[in-house]
Amino acid sequence: MSDLEIQAGLGRSPRTGAPQSPRAPRIRRFGVAEVLAGLFALFLVTAALFPALVAPGDPLGIDPLSAFQTPSPAHWFGTDESGRDIYTRVSHGTGSSLLIGTLATVIGLGLGLVLGTLAGMLGPVVDFTVNRFLEVLFAFPGLLLALLFILIFGPGVATATIAVGLATAPGYARIIRGQLLSVRSSAFVEAATVLGRSPVQILMRHILPNTLAPLFVLGTLGIGQAIVWASALSYLGLGSAPPAAEWGAMLSAGRTYIGSAWWMSFFPGLFIVLTAVSATALGRGIERRVRRA
Repeated sequence: MSDLEIQAGLGRSPRTGAPQSPRAPRIRRFGVAEVLAGLFALFLVTAALFPALVAPGDPLGIDPLSAFQTPSPAHWFGTDESGRDIYTRVSHGTGSSLLIGTLATVIGLGLGLVLGTLAGMLGPVVDFTVNRFLEVLFAFPGLLLALLFILIFGPGVATATIAVGLATAPGYARIIRGQLLSVRSSAFVEAATVLGRSPVQILMRHILPNTLAPLFVLGTLGIGQAIVWASALSYLGLGSAPPAAEWGAMLSAGRTYIGSAWWMSFFPGLFIVLTAVSATALGRGIERRVRRA
């Protein structure tokens, strides 16, 4: 048997002879979809934080002589009825669209965390009451629930953001409740109870930390959905209103000219779809890695 075979059999490197760890961590490679989603997310973050770097120009500046120009090297996404550059408007609208989606997700997760914690921690009576309340909310489609909220409190960007957050809260509450019940029955919680830890200590030190870990994944997945819903409300004239450089408002402005200037609706809609797909791809990738950890 050669020296290389002996070293390999002893768990040593054939070239250096150094011991090899049998539990050396493997580098998990990112898939093509995750890489593309990450690159697009990086572009969105850059456009949101530094819009002038991505698209110099005034998103509200009009040029009537350049109205309804088709996509070209001079205007990548064409121009609208007032001669405004669509690419500049889409890029500058990234910040407001992401902000609305992020705030709506935070509202939904926060309310879901409160309801889920009440249902999972305060006994069967509270659990029954909260579950019946969630079932009533689930009886309404999410967008219909958001429309009902806007009908009561009036249209606007802030109202639409809160409405989307409230519409997504029941789903988050159900997930968080299930996670809480799973963690409560785990061995380390039982051990803490046997050691005499108070219910508050067990909740704060053991249950909530292990329940909050998956919320990052939920938030990543939820941002894309929240952006789609907020854009739908703006399209209906219940959120941001034209001429605001917001994707849903741009869709609403472009529907009048959908037959003659398709690019006015196509590119804002494309960014909405790509943002939702990218958020979903990143969320699924993070979820797989959390489960493997």
